[in-house]
Amino acid sequence: MLFEETIAKIGELDKEAQARARRRQDALIKPMGSLGMLEDVAIKIAGITGETMPWLEKKAVITMAGDHGIAREGVSAASQEVTPQMVRGFLNGGAAINVLTRHAGARVVCVDMGMAKVVDDPRLVVRRIGPGTNNIAEGPAMTREQARAAVEAGIEIATEEIRGGTQLLATGDMGIGNTTPSTAILAAFTGFPVPLLTGKGTGLNPEGVQRKAQLIEKALAVNTPDPRDGLDVLAKVGGFEIGGLAGVILGAAASRVPVVIDGFISGAAAMIARSLAPRAVDYMIASHLSEEPGHRIMLTWLGVEPMLHMRMRLGEGTGAALAFTIIDAALKIVREMATFEEAGVSDEGLH
Repeated sequence: MLFEETIAKIGELDKEAQARARRRQDALIKPMGSLGMLEDVAIKIAGITGETMPWLEKKAVITMAGDHGIAREGVSAASQEVTPQMVRGFLNGGAAINVLTRHAGARVVCVDMGMAKVVDDPRLVVRRIGPGTNNIAEGPAMTREQARAAVEAGIEIATEEIRGGTQLLATGDMGIGNTTPSTAILAAFTGFPVPLLTGKGTGLNPEGVQRKAQLIEKALAVNTPDPRDGLDVLAKVGGFEIGGLAGVILGAAASRVPVVIDGFISGAAAMIARSLAPRAVDYMIASHLSEEPGHRIMLTWLGVEPMLHMRMRLGEGTGAALAFTIIDAALKIVREMATFEEAGVSDEGLH
């Protein structure tokens, strides 16, 4: 019963640790609140970890790959052949996510959650639920049992990473066509009009975007996902990698480890996680605002604020890896900056 046990373990943030962290911030040689989100992030991490001055040295991006039956409908400018090709690029260290994780002093853990083609490489974590999902314009993406299995695989991977000493996790994705199920998930939970939420993904032209929106509307009409049931939404219009990433978020929250959410696909996974366990949001740190038009609505629904506005829309975990460097800076401020008392500086007028 890993699914239920994990959700049951997700508790409230440590409010005493947050109060101590706030007092520490207010004692540093600066006007109160003047470092904005750097202060907020450090206080949130204190609440997650229970430590006033935490240091999260060991970091990893869990990049999960999966294919989608809806891709056969032409919802992406790229072909499905690109999914395994990019996974090989991740494993060989040449993709954007590899560059940015190296820059942040982090690792990439690449997982096959259900690509159409098998990649035979010992460096790849294999947790295949199936060879890609079914076409959501014709019926459910997967069975409810497969949805549950995908979430539990993500929980297990997060738990293994944390047992190995990882202190900060992030979500990343790879899967041609996966902005389509992500948009369907967003529409299912929010009820917003699909055309308002639908973007160009890897580079569709306006006609392609319109057709993509029509297919998403068809998928929602055919499947009628229940927004009160996260597993139902995942099973009917989701993806194997989206379910796996939702599991990573739940596993991190259950272990009181912060998890950085990447862009639009990771955001869809976060919506599934929040639906399954509302407290999981407390353990999420939103990395950036994607260029996908529905992402701002997604983050508002989640109740999280993105740290970065960089016009990024690549996925892979790139925004989250970049956010690692901001989180490092926020925690260094708490640990290394002097207090008014230590520096012999008057705090008159600053509090």
